[in-house]
Amino acid sequence: MYRLYRFKDIVRIPPERFGEDLRKVALELLRDEYEGLLDEDLGLILTVTDVDIAPEGYIIPGDGATYHEAVFTLLAFKPLRNEVVEGIVVNVTKNGIYVNIGPIDGMVHRSQLGDERFEYDMATGSMVGTQSKRRIKRGDLVRARIVQISTKRGLKVGLSMKGPYLGKIKDAEELQK
Repeated sequence: MYRLYRFKDIVRIPPERFGEDLRKVALELLRDEYEGLLDEDLGLILTVTDVDIAPEGYIIPGDGATYHEAVFTLLAFKPLRNEVVEGIVVNVTKNGIYVNIGPIDGMVHRSQLGDERFEYDMATGSMVGTQSKRRIKRGDLVRARIVQISTKRGLKVGLSMKGPYLGKIKDAEELQK
């Protein structure tokens, strides 16, 4: 789920940036500081969308920079447990498939691909249902439910395609038309 957050912070404008558009400089500095951060409460911070910065700043003795109060908006992605997502299969391995669900890829373990057993077909690089012969391959559009979220070493999401209305939606060939 995508969310917008409003924050207030102090932005340090270095002296070599004096004379430039204050708003543009502040936006660039805030993006450098916040983009890509993973916060347990906010999620993965994708970008700073806008900034309102005070035109008058403070000077700290011994530092040639100015410090300005700023209010800005962050766009973050925070997956929620049991949220239903759609995405494109970006990789197929013997352990399962990886599905792009926006800014990250989630993993569907082979045991979670459906109600039947799936086997990896090395020749075609796809997962094949042992009974139905349904094939899931790179480029297919799928619908899955988020079942696991980990933030220990980056943001990792576990998905399941078991259940009604979940699973493969369209083949890669249909999507290219």
